[in-house]
Amino acid sequence: MTFSAIVVAAGTGSRAGGAKQWRLLGGMPVLRRSVAALRDAGADPVVVCIPADARQEADRALAGLAGWIAVAGGADRARSVRAGLAALSDQPADRAVLVHDAARPLLPRAVIDALLDALATADAAAPVLPVADSLRRDDQGRVGETVTRDGLLRVQTPQAARVGALTAALDAWPDAVSPTDESEALRRAGLTVAQVPGDARLMKLTHPEDFAMAEALLASTERRITRVGHGYDVHRWGPGGAVWLCGVEIPHDRSLIGHSDADAGLHALTDAILGALAEGDIGDHFPPSDPRWKGAASDAFLAHARDLAAARGGRIVHADVTLICERPKVKPHRQAMRDRIATILELPLHAVSVKATTTEGLGFTGRDEGLAAMATATLDLPE
Repeated sequence: MTFSAIVVAAGTGSRAGGAKQWRLLGGMPVLRRSVAALRDAGADPVVVCIPADARQEADRALAGLAGWIAVAGGADRARSVRAGLAALSDQPADRAVLVHDAARPLLPRAVIDALLDALATADAAAPVLPVADSLRRDDQGRVGETVTRDGLLRVQTPQAARVGALTAALDAWPDAVSPTDESEALRRAGLTVAQVPGDARLMKLTHPEDFAMAEALLASTERRITRVGHGYDVHRWGPGGAVWLCGVEIPHDRSLIGHSDADAGLHALTDAILGALAEGDIGDHFPPSDPRWKGAASDAFLAHARDLAAARGGRIVHADVTLICERPKVKPHRQAMRDRIATILELPLHAVSVKATTTEGLGFTGRDEGLAAMATATLDLPE
């Protein structure tokens, strides 16, 4: 069955300690996991409802994924879903649509398939789980009376319906209150919402401790490997009054010559990350024949490699750069270089190393004709 999807990601995530949709889970942004699961199941398009000022964050989290559309979400869930449905206004009224919380990133394909199958005989469908824990009322900080759990269900997302039916149900909902989810609005409109089996992995990331639980679930189900990449770059000296090394501008009596800013340290590190990803080299992604990169800051190249790793669900674990030159002296600037690389790669400082050495007067670097850089990057990646 062909279907579309809406992913609600416009919340602030205050209970989770911040905007959880952009946080990494197993090396991949939470939002990306939800969108990728729906795309892999055949959703086209996936409408992503985000905060109005968060397009840059969405572009970065979903870089490399096709078939998604970003729209500004509303003040509550229902308004966000309405915005998502508006983006699907060109779809037939009977087209299936799945509405999903971005904060439920561990979405199994079996749940999606069950929801779509249920639409063959029902107006809508939602995944549910039984309530396992005993229920009590709160009695001013004490454990109060028992509430029977018989007949109670935990309702998850995605929730499935038809575009036209869901639009009409939300339009008919009174503005004074907001439905807790789509199934409530659909039921109020007189439609049948079928149950399909939910999945414990579809837990909603609500509190900070939920991320630790989700990481543990991933670790038990997702096989990962460590890859190491190596990079090497050389630039010759030319006229100038400063040199860029590892993202830091250093006053000098000459400059390095290159199509971009000739930052050999960042070029080597970019190649090291690309090597670990088996994604070619820096020239494949930023060809020197392209005038867009003339004089460009190499920060952008390194950030691109970082984002490629994130798009694969990878995590950069460690970066090590060695600069080989007679001049300038690197040690006075080494801390600033580490700080800059750590900032670009979003790593703790202790995961970044910058070193320098000479060749004791031997070779082109010993003759002070140019500067060389070597780098190693260690990545944790899904197998």
